[in-house]
Amino acid sequence: MRTGVDAKDTVSLKEAVGVCAFFLLLFFTFRAFAFQQFHIPSGSMKPTLLVGDVLAVAKFTYGYSRYSLPFSPPLFSGRILAAAPARGDIVVFRLPQNPSEDLIKRVIGLPGDRVQMIGGALHLNGEPVKRERIDDVVDTDEVPGRAMVAKRWRETLPNGVSYITLDLDADGDFDDTEVFVVPAGHYFMMGDNRDGSTDSRSEVGYVPFENIVGQAKIIYFSMGDGIPAWQVWKWPAALRFNRLFMTIR
Repeated sequence: MRTGVDAKDTVSLKEAVGVCAFFLLLFFTFRAFAFQQFHIPSGSMKPTLLVGDVLAVAKFTYGYSRYSLPFSPPLFSGRILAAAPARGDIVVFRLPQNPSEDLIKRVIGLPGDRVQMIGGALHLNGEPVKRERIDDVVDTDEVPGRAMVAKRWRETLPNGVSYITLDLDADGDFDDTEVFVVPAGHYFMMGDNRDGSTDSRSEVGYVPFENIVGQAKIIYFSMGDGIPAWQVWKWPAALRFNRLFMTIR
C-alpha cells in the first residue's frame, strides 16, 4: 500500500509549476513590452472604432516611456528607442490631467503645427485639409431610442492618410475654434466623431510625447449591444464577425 508521495510525483509537480511560472513570465513580459489590450468605451472614434471593439495596441512603435510599463513606475523620464508618431496614427495615450486614465484618438497635429477648425472643416498650417462628402448614415447610439442622420466626410491628411469622420451637428461646439499651435514635444489629438469627442480642442489639450502608450494596430474581438464577452451564449447574435482581425487605420 502506497502512503507517501514518491520522487517521480514530486519532480512532476515541480516541472508543472516551473512551466506555469515560465508562461506567466512570458505573458507579463509580452504585456509589458509588446502589446496591450484596449476596450473601446465610447463612440468618440466612430465610425473607425465602435463601442465593444477590443484592440491590440503596439507599445514598441514609438519606443517606451514610463506609461508603456505596467503600473507606470517612474523609472525614467521621456522615451527610450523613440520614434515619432505620424499624422493619422490612432494612438492610446494617458490623459495629461489624469495619467491614470487612457484615451484613444487620432494624431492630427505634430509639434509646431497650427491646427484650426473652420465651419466644421479641419485646417492645418493655414490650409484646409482635403475632404469629400460621402453618404449619410443613421446613428442610433448618441441618443438612445432616437435615430439621427449623420453626415460623413472622407478626410485626407497631407501625408495621404485617409479616413471617415462623422458630423452629427451642423453647428457643433468645436466646429469653429481658435488656432492651436502645437508645442514642441506634444501632439494634437482628435476623434473621428467630431461632435462626440473630448479631445485636444477642449480640456484634453496638447498631449506630451511621453504620455503616448502605443499605436492601435488591430481589432481582434468585437461585441455589439453592450454585451460582455463572458456571456458566450449571446455571441451568435452580438459578435461582430466582420470586424474580427480588422487592421486599424
